[in-house]
Amino acid sequence: MKIIIAGAGEVGFHLAKLLSYESQEITLIDIDKESLAYADAHLDIKVIKGDTTSISILKDARVNNCDLFIAVTAIETTNITVCVLAKQLGAKRTIARISNTEFINYKDEVGFTKFGIDELISPEALAAAEIKLSLKQTSFNDTYEFEGGALTMVGLTLSRSASFVGKTVKEAAKIFPEIHFVPIAIQRFGTQYTIIPRGDTEFKRGDNVVFVTSEGGGEELCKLTGKSNREIKNVMILGGSQIGYKSARDLSDKGYKVKLFEEDKERAFEIADDLPNVLVIHSDGRNVDLLDEENISEMDAFIAVAGNSETNIMSCLVAKSKGVEKTVALVENMDYFELSHSVGIETLINKKLLAANNIFRYIRKGEVVAMTKLSNMNAELLEFEVKPTSAICNNYIKDIDFPRSAIIGGVIRNGLGVIALGDFKIQEGDRVVVCSLLKSIKGVEKLFR
Repeated sequence: MKIIIAGAGEVGFHLAKLLSYESQEITLIDIDKESLAYADAHLDIKVIKGDTTSISILKDARVNNCDLFIAVTAIETTNITVCVLAKQLGAKRTIARISNTEFINYKDEVGFTKFGIDELISPEALAAAEIKLSLKQTSFNDTYEFEGGALTMVGLTLSRSASFVGKTVKEAAKIFPEIHFVPIAIQRFGTQYTIIPRGDTEFKRGDNVVFVTSEGGGEELCKLTGKSNREIKNVMILGGSQIGYKSARDLSDKGYKVKLFEEDKERAFEIADDLPNVLVIHSDGRNVDLLDEENISEMDAFIAVAGNSETNIMSCLVAKSKGVEKTVALVENMDYFELSHSVGIETLINKKLLAANNIFRYIRKGEVVAMTKLSNMNAELLEFEVKPTSAICNNYIKDIDFPRSAIIGGVIRNGLGVIALGDFKIQEGDRVVVCSLLKSIKGVEKLFR
């Protein structure tokens, strides 16, 4: 697949990096010479220096033969403009990064596809949505919803008190036959290897396990692992960035009591005017004495979304030391992910990864409806829509020649999520959630074409 990326900033570079690993033909365009030089030296891609809205530059990049054009510069008007140009010049599909979420809310009414823009993404809106979901599922490290929660992916670390530690998947299934969840990936404590569990796979203490749950499965998992879904009422947010603002707005609209720290005076007053139900404090939220004055110990959740990853991590650690049970940190440096989990920060948010997950489904074969990469795991979770021509259609799961390093986590039929086992028959229109190691994705894709 030929892919052109306009914008070599942090999102553009990260996308180019991930897509180059997929052996795609990547062209990266940017006006900044240093950003392109770094990408050219570290990635197996083609780079072009120039204005992304220049028609001659787009022609030099052979946009007329482009399968996917992604505009992720820091300026949304540029992204919209260049996608319109790319479509007119022959690009098959276009994706524009935007910051104004009104564009997404009214995209059908406005009809962006008529202008030549097939998809709009907002990393900031995706991050805010991720934060809101993490407060809904407080017991779990990672969460992701399919079809509004018909099926939900949750991740947790097994403690000694978990009922199925020491048992195989098959043994656990016999003990809890009516349970509405299934394990889809395991990372052993102290290792970097991802295991797709089978019947003889044993659960061990310290395992980081990812499950797919249907309705009620989250509560059952909590009971069996000795965890509890705590009710969140009081939330403290560090940073009035777009993510902080959107999170504060969405959470206050849901009835949460929100305090937000913003160091910039003008920005603090702007947020206070826009969000009358949010207590906005103009101060440096890293000041521990001030946090104590604002009763941080009484908070149910602390969300750090300042511009610096180190600040966010350290602030969450301070919050943990003050007794806050749920902490969420915005972390831009991917190398910090594993470190942060090991020191006790429950949820990590990365805009680049969220944007990449949203875009990656367009390069997968078959009708991919949604996908996400599992944090710190060499695996993807994909939702496919079954077509009448799909090899998997009208077959029982037990009869499908499925790759060993992939597993069906569940099926959504008519809006209802089901944990599907061997005797379940796949039908046209089903949405099938699959977890696969990267090496098996091509084999999985063939089943859904």
